[in-house]
Amino acid sequence: MTIRTRKPRSGTRGPTVADVARHAGVSPMTVSRVINSEPTVLPATCEKVTAAIEALGYVPNPAARSLAGGRQCRIALLHANPSAAYLSEFLMGSLAQASQFDVQLIVEHCDIAPSPAELVRKLAGHRVDAVLLPPPLCDDAALLAALQKAGLPMAQIATGQAVDFAHALTIDDEAAAYAMTQHLITLGHQRIGFVQGACDQTASALRRAGYVRALAEAGLALADDLLVQGDFTYRSGLACAESLLALPDRPTAIFASNDDMAAAAVAVAHRHGLDVPRDLSVAGFDNSAMSTTIWPELTTIDQPVAEMARQATAILAEAVRNRTNLPDKPVQHVRLAFQLLCRASAGPLASKPGGNVSPRLGGAEV
Repeated sequence: MTIRTRKPRSGTRGPTVADVARHAGVSPMTVSRVINSEPTVLPATCEKVTAAIEALGYVPNPAARSLAGGRQCRIALLHANPSAAYLSEFLMGSLAQASQFDVQLIVEHCDIAPSPAELVRKLAGHRVDAVLLPPPLCDDAALLAALQKAGLPMAQIATGQAVDFAHALTIDDEAAAYAMTQHLITLGHQRIGFVQGACDQTASALRRAGYVRALAEAGLALADDLLVQGDFTYRSGLACAESLLALPDRPTAIFASNDDMAAAAVAVAHRHGLDVPRDLSVAGFDNSAMSTTIWPELTTIDQPVAEMARQATAILAEAVRNRTNLPDKPVQHVRLAFQLLCRASAGPLASKPGGNVSPRLGGAEV
């Protein structure tokens, strides 16, 4: 079951270069070369790509084609996200679009970052034209100000607080968390544990607000013992799930603010001999690759991370080449759709939920 809660602002997304590449079994760069009639592609490969384009009904983006003749622009992807699954999705989207727009993508890890001013100088040394900012860097006020001062176009992705001088691509995090909490309530759950995301990301507070609103509208009290602080990592999810399942009146469902922490909750439930979802329902957020590689597969919110990265890369490439980052050219703030994906990890409340549980494996680590 898929519940679409909001339509994308720009309408339904058509097939992309990445879709054509997957269908033909080639790289996005090869598809781009066929579209641009480059002579370096083997005839047999051209036939496969052409057949895939016809089968999918793909229409090449005129803006992308017009950009191919211009100079290659350099876009820096700055990242410090603890979730490898999130970064992987982000890279898939940005790399696919970069190949189509002849963009050189420079990936810079900023977990132990220099000062914003030093980072900007480093970017200038690499002759960077624009910057992609996934969370948590999208919410770093000092970094945003330094990039603005340097005149670098930038795009915030998945921020809960878009600024007026940067492009931004988001979903409605509050509405998404509300929809998931409401779904769990509809299944009969009243004791719903909530694993909060990292404090340095504005989306974390919005997801908590959606959870709180759904409880209030259902007439359910907000229990402080059911709110636990995670940081979007799998390890933090282990600790949070252990804390929730140790409660005298344990929750019958756990809603984690991302899939990494939700997957950890499933692992902890298994460690305690609990069946998911019969004894404990678990839900996540993001629809990362992890959500379908664990057992049972996660009920989750589909946040189109790859699509946000793809669109952000395209917006920045056009801004650089068409100089639309000037003051008289407004930035773009785009809100994409999310989906509630109902899978096997969440189910109806059992008739008599259990109480506190004791670990089966003693003090062994999950």
